[in-house]
Amino acid sequence: MRPIAARLRLAERVRPYASRRWRPDDPPAPTLHVEDVSAIPFLSGIAGVEEYQHRARVRAAAGDAYATVTGVEAAYEAYCANPLRLGPVTHICTRASDAASSLAVAEGCMHGEAFDRVTDLARRRGRLVIHPYMAIEPVWELARRVAERTAARVTVLGPPPPVTWVANDKDLFDEVVTAVLGPGWTPETRRGSTVRTLASHLRALASAGPGVGLKRTRCASAMGNQVFESADIRARSAESIERTVASFLKRTEWTPNETVLAVAWEAAAASPSTQWWIPPAAAGPPRLDGIYEQILEGDRRVFVGSRPSTLSKAVHRRLTQAAGRVAAGLQALGYAGRCSFDHLVLGDPDGDFLIRFTECNGRWGGTSTPMHLVDRLVTRSRGTRPPYRAQGFTARHLIGARFDQLLDLAGGELFDPARGTGRFIFYNVGPLTTFGKFDVIALGETQAAAERAMEETLPALLRA
Repeated sequence: MRPIAARLRLAERVRPYASRRWRPDDPPAPTLHVEDVSAIPFLSGIAGVEEYQHRARVRAAAGDAYATVTGVEAAYEAYCANPLRLGPVTHICTRASDAASSLAVAEGCMHGEAFDRVTDLARRRGRLVIHPYMAIEPVWELARRVAERTAARVTVLGPPPPVTWVANDKDLFDEVVTAVLGPGWTPETRRGSTVRTLASHLRALASAGPGVGLKRTRCASAMGNQVFESADIRARSAESIERTVASFLKRTEWTPNETVLAVAWEAAAASPSTQWWIPPAAAGPPRLDGIYEQILEGDRRVFVGSRPSTLSKAVHRRLTQAAGRVAAGLQALGYAGRCSFDHLVLGDPDGDFLIRFTECNGRWGGTSTPMHLVDRLVTRSRGTRPPYRAQGFTARHLIGARFDQLLDLAGGELFDPARGTGRFIFYNVGPLTTFGKFDVIALGETQAAAERAMEETLPALLRA
């Protein structure tokens, strides 16, 4: 990692954040959880995304706090407290007028009553940890301002922004993977910053495989991708391809001279992710917390959910070995906190196969959040993680419904951690009333039972 760190001037650029970095051996302190997704492009197009801030509630423990721009529904807070028994926590609601946007939670916490409540939390204990969804610059600025106001020790559980963007930038992460593992561990990728160059790259890549794609480097959940059949690209003129590239760049609000990736879009047998917890470098090696199969939809392979992987032991072993080395590489650059890698398995997962890395999620996300919740509610009491499926669920007939009505429909199928009964855990329910949308975990004694619960039992309950 030394050549990469030197080229990016990381030592110099992370120095201003050194005094605010969280350490595992720090004395206990209340934690403020901030689900701020404002730095990721195009999420504003996802229905109800401003309500995703409430995912932070399921990570908060007794005595912690979480902040959102939107208000909390009383029935959901009661559900988290009992029956889920997640502990009493403080909810800090910023005003939308105080924030740069409805997604900018950290910015909202720097103003008005919300800032007063955050500083009170820090002042009472003399310490505060801010644990963000993603350790972007406004989170560190919030920590600085709270510390200045209170003289408390305020730290951030996450990497400094320059390292955060090494992980979350697809181009830089490709460089990290190649530096650690050598060539061949990522799909063939070509870089360009002009329409003509990118069009030429697409034509060259289309000669070798079934599909090609364009990728913006800092987007999430395939929101900045566009995929093409290679046969279609081969059949078109250079001018036609250039028009398509120009349309993509305009749609994705491209800034001139910004690097865009042209990639070979490989046909995969599976699309697993590896979920990691990366401590600061002096606190031990990265920890693998799970291997998951991603549930993807459409040509762009948009993420909609996940389940624990049932791929072969050989696939798991190779994923663990390769991803562990890449996680250690990020740790050497100064990364700390939640992190995951998306992969492709090419060939036969039960025979001859290859592993590819497609991107890194240097943040919490749609797989790690339900994984963490299942571990809090089930794994700790049973000793092993149960089979389950977690995903977004949308039902148009539920538009206008309240959360307590959703609970009534689920009835005795709601999971009760005290009794170990029931199958369904609801979270991320803010978009329910407006969009009929929420996230749900379906538990099962087997993976097949969890799949049936999600695909058959839950829809039947919600039609009642």
